[in-house]
Amino acid sequence: MLNTLIDLLQAELGLTVVLFALLGLFIGSFLNVVIYRLPVMMQRSWRSQCQELLKQEIESYDRFNLATPASRCPSCGHKIGAFENIPVLSYLLQKGQCKHCATKISPRYPIIELLTGIISGVVAWQVGFAWPLAFALLLSWALIALTFIDFDHQLLPDDITLPLLWIGLLLSLFGIFTDMQSSIIGAVAGYLSLWTVYQLFKLITGKEGMGYGDFKLLAVFGAWFGWQALPMVILLSSLVGAAVGVSLILFLGRDRQLPIPFGPYLAAAGWIAMLWGDAIVSGYWRYMVQP
Repeated sequence: MLNTLIDLLQAELGLTVVLFALLGLFIGSFLNVVIYRLPVMMQRSWRSQCQELLKQEIESYDRFNLATPASRCPSCGHKIGAFENIPVLSYLLQKGQCKHCATKISPRYPIIELLTGIISGVVAWQVGFAWPLAFALLLSWALIALTFIDFDHQLLPDDITLPLLWIGLLLSLFGIFTDMQSSIIGAVAGYLSLWTVYQLFKLITGKEGMGYGDFKLLAVFGAWFGWQALPMVILLSSLVGAAVGVSLILFLGRDRQLPIPFGPYLAAAGWIAMLWGDAIVSGYWRYMVQP
């Protein structure tokens, strides 16, 4: 039975895309939890460590992690039931509000669910039903979480980036995405390249231009796709980041002194490199370099 299903998914790309797009909707619901709770968990841990270092009384908290407590309405405390937590559909049926107190629910939750579903479908379409698909989806889902956490807190948690780094290095042992030598060099070069830019910028301006999480995220892409992918990732992320930053300043009046997180642009560039990197490079050489 299992072999028949595997053969069917390998033969029918459309079915594979639909299946993983639906899976992505449910993963997106979990990512909403990660995006909200992980920074809170980290902040509580840092606060406890500081209090311990300063020999102050350590605050106690109710149990709070990615599984506990159950999701509740922040306004009335109503526990979200299973039928109220169906990705996208529940939001539409409840007209974007709490079933118990009618408080408006942020549209960001279904947007992240829908985005994760679409991205999962695109990955399945590009990669096909094979072992690399599982890891490409894992990286894509992690990048979605990192993107929104960085938007909210200017933070790229080590709890996500470091496991991704080790996974990329391990995958290279089996030649998935890249070979071991390219992966190791890519991880080192990815980290050091942005670290060097950071140090030079700090030396010249006296300011910190980016965070250490950005160095680790570029190291992740170096580990997953090899050092050869790094120039394209850096170029794409810089172009997109510059375009978005200028647009925010010119059209939305954003203060140019306010920091703009670089992680989301790195994440987008790395995801594009994973799916279309070879096509972009070959297209560049075909149309821009060759006479």
